[in-house]
Amino acid sequence: MARLNDDAQWIVLMGFMVSFSLFFLGIVINQSTVVGQTTAEGVLEFPKNDILNVRSAVLQSSGIAIPADLDNVKKDISSIALSRKNAIVSFRVACGDPLCESKLIDIHYNNGVTAYNETANY
Repeated sequence: MARLNDDAQWIVLMGFMVSFSLFFLGIVINQSTVVGQTTAEGVLEFPKNDILNVRSAVLQSSGIAIPADLDNVKKDISSIALSRKNAIVSFRVACGDPLCESKLIDIHYNNGVTAYNETANY
């Protein structure tokens, strides 16, 4: 650049600055779309309807008084969730008070992406 005059050096320098700024903006825009995409996918991957369906099935089956029948229902709910939704579901129903008027229900749902745990007293 020693043989170029001042105007030519200015033009070459501005060309370098513009090319570096475009390169930098390209990297920033590329990273921002990746972050926005993964955030949107995280919201879409939350299985709200699956959890609501499992929760309603567990609450309906919590009224079963015979322990053997409740164990069979637990196995059925777990196997159906595993085969249809690829989710591990387990729950526990216990007495919430000494007279067993209320029930304490622990629900665990995990599909590999989302883990959901709930403890309810009914």
